Amino acid sequence: MSENIRIVKLLNTPEAGGEYTVAGWVRSTRASGDIVFIVLNDGSNLSGIQLVLERNDIPDFERFSKIATGTAIQANGRLVPSPAAGQQYELAVIKLKIVGESNPDYPLQKKRHSFEYLRSIAHLRPRTNTFGAMFRLRSKLAQAIHRFFAEHDFLYVHTPIITASDCEGAGELFRVTTLPPNSAPRNEGGSIDFGQDFFAQKTGLTVSGQLEGELFAQAFGNIYTFGPTFRAENSNTARHAAEFWMIEPEMAFSDLHDDADLAEEFVRYLCRFVLNDCAEDMAFFDQYIEKGLIERIRTVAEADFARMDYGDAIKYLQKANTNFNFPVEWGLDLQTEHERYITEQVVGGPAFVMNYPKDIKAFYMRQNDDARTVAAMDLLVPKVGEIIGGSQREERLELLERRIGDMDIPREPLWWYLDSRRWGSTPHAGFGLGFERIIMYLSGMENIRDVIPFPRTPRHAEF
Repeated sequence: MSENIRIVKLLNTPEAGGEYTVAGWVRSTRASGDIVFIVLNDGSNLSGIQLVLERNDIPDFERFSKIATGTAIQANGRLVPSPAAGQQYELAVIKLKIVGESNPDYPLQKKRHSFEYLRSIAHLRPRTNTFGAMFRLRSKLAQAIHRFFAEHDFLYVHTPIITASDCEGAGELFRVTTLPPNSAPRNEGGSIDFGQDFFAQKTGLTVSGQLEGELFAQAFGNIYTFGPTFRAENSNTARHAAEFWMIEPEMAFSDLHDDADLAEEFVRYLCRFVLNDCAEDMAFFDQYIEKGLIERIRTVAEADFARMDYGDAIKYLQKANTNFNFPVEWGLDLQTEHERYITEQVVGGPAFVMNYPKDIKAFYMRQNDDARTVAAMDLLVPKVGEIIGGSQREERLELLERRIGDMDIPREPLWWYLDSRRWGSTPHAGFGLGFERIIMYLSGMENIRDVIPFPRTPRHAEF
């Protein structure tokens, strides 16, 4: 048999004719007299291609007429026009080879399965329509993200996975150690002596590459990170996972408004990208996952992104004729219900909320002149609320040191970060976007476990 051609490429052939070889996995088999119809999918598109086997053309016809769902096959045949609705071409098979048999107990028979069930067979769910569409979307989005930053001359930085700093100060690190769990060396006070550990100090899996990214921005101007991050947070919500990916750009010689400009352009770019470059899979999501999804994404791509001060947002919420579950008061963080009210009811589209109270934000955010707020921003979008969080960073050494002291954050582990404010410090800003969050938003999927190939959540690290 000749070299395999991907089904998506074959279906884009300008006209019928010619002999081709395809390989993939059987989605369904239907026999009708002397003809067998096999739907074959190789992961390159949603619909796959229909193979047509005729008794007079195929040796061993009886065996092939009973091919089980899930079987891996390779087929050679002629590309011909299809009389069936919804497909332009089909493959009239000349030769067929079974590459890998599938047993009758194959878990993905031709019926609808719940997402919960499919999570239990995450090693097989990529073969379903939903997860085929999902992981094609995830792959293409990752490439689009790199393309966006490359087109804007951002340097791609690989920040550490193992780190001694807790960027967010929340203490939710997964510990990395080579010390024996039952006989770790102890100090005189009885605490574990991490000085005898591999790195001679406490280390963990990173929660963010931001701090290291800031250092590179002070040498290259505009940089971004895009990699895995980890939170040892015992949360079982549909929006939290212990391992996820983050996109974190950082820009030197920039302020909070520059940060918002980049975030707005970035979100628009991704919305337009999925509409233009992932049309078949987006149509599937629109039909089966969230009705009206495409129109929602198109509206965001074309909308004006509003900007309002945190204080104004609080006033809108306090005037709202709505019984919120969480209190609304200046100085408290906004909850999802508040964020959705702002973007859906007040603005009617995407909105930046800017300049939050400093007491609810991280130590590295630039203090405003009012001494009450910091130059922080959140981008809120309809349906989900906050999707991006960012800030202008505190570039003034004295104020940064004072803030670290006020928050009782140990200074010694951050000596290198403070050094960046001593020699040629510039105003700089950046934001973080959870990759899975933007995938959920663009696909309509409601559980983060269904947009990650092998999700890591409390008590779950299978596969």
